[in-house]
Amino acid sequence: MTLFRVERAVPSAPEEVWRRLTDWPAHGRQVPLTRTRVLTPGPNRAGTRFTARTGIGRLSFDDPMEVVRWEPPAAGGAGTCRLEKSGRVVRGWALVEVTELPGGGSRVLWTEELSVRGLPKAFDPLLRRAGRFLFGRAVDGLLRQG
Repeated sequence: MTLFRVERAVPSAPEEVWRRLTDWPAHGRQVPLTRTRVLTPGPNRAGTRFTARTGIGRLSFDDPMEVVRWEPPAAGGAGTCRLEKSGRVVRGWALVEVTELPGGGSRVLWTEELSVRGLPKAFDPLLRRAGRFLFGRAVDGLLRQG
């Protein structure tokens, strides 16, 4: 398993940042060759399940996830969402935290630990850098959308 973090400070309010980061179908639009399908009826909550399908044709894999902790930001408090990944190829978890910054705006901390089936531990540094790059790009894209 490899652990990585993405941190961002943005001028938007925590509630808006939360809404953008937990728009699961929008994640698929930010990650190349990926579509995300929500499997449970809304609204988002603990127990929400969705699958990100990445790849082309037979060279695709599913990344099923479930929200196991759902605490949206409210009244200046922090928001926390924890996802568990239970796929055959990708396993692990993600923790999304949104806090209000003094003077306005928000801080996002996306922490993820994952393993890729069949990938030797020697590739963990490469997986960490790739994860930081891809998830950083996805977070930036989600925060830019209006």
